[in-house]
Amino acid sequence: MKQNGTLSNIPSIDMLEAEEVGDNHLLTSIETPMRPDAFALDDDTKIELIEKHFRHIMEIMGLDLTDDSLKGTPKRVAKMYIKEVFSGLDPKNKPAVALFENRYKYDQMLVEKDITVFSNCEHHFVPIYGKAHVAYISSGKVIGLSKLNRIVEYYSKRPQVQERLTVQIANELKEALNTEDIAVVIDARHMCVQSRGVRDSGSSTVTAYYGGKFEEETTKKEFLSYLTLGS
Repeated sequence: MKQNGTLSNIPSIDMLEAEEVGDNHLLTSIETPMRPDAFALDDDTKIELIEKHFRHIMEIMGLDLTDDSLKGTPKRVAKMYIKEVFSGLDPKNKPAVALFENRYKYDQMLVEKDITVFSNCEHHFVPIYGKAHVAYISSGKVIGLSKLNRIVEYYSKRPQVQERLTVQIANELKEALNTEDIAVVIDARHMCVQSRGVRDSGSSTVTAYYGGKFEEETTKKEFLSYLTLGS
């Protein structure tokens, strides 16, 4: 399927359920918006600068950074941003994907369900959390199951929009497995909806990508039926 880098031109995105996820829920590109000099600074320098600026934010809010509970917070937040919750911004953290011959000649779909998603909304920098379900039909190669989880984790660990996250995971799997037969469904809750604005704690957002054989109704229904097993 030809894609030109904007979500509106991806017909295989299927919004199964739409809930408000922000005051300005915009998706401008499939690629995460990054400046050309995004990696000019090393991680230690980034941590040092974020620590300085976050300290200033806390001071503006009136917090007493001489308190034992708060004085280490700017450094902790800076390290968390670079080393953990936003580590997916750096390509060096992208998981290596090893493929194996499909020696068992398994030609049906493989589904990995209930993969934990923990990301952050790029509009308010508050958590997005939920589950991802991915599937593929082998074109002759198979991937280690843990790598499916790692790919989801890598693209989740950056400021995100759920639609973009769904497509990024699908595109990575298509490239890695050399197949269009990919399906990705994400069901997630957004703290920008639950803790601010409308404050709706019961809603979730579902996004889906169906490529290749998964665009066929029977294959799509089979995939979705597996997601309800044991629920």
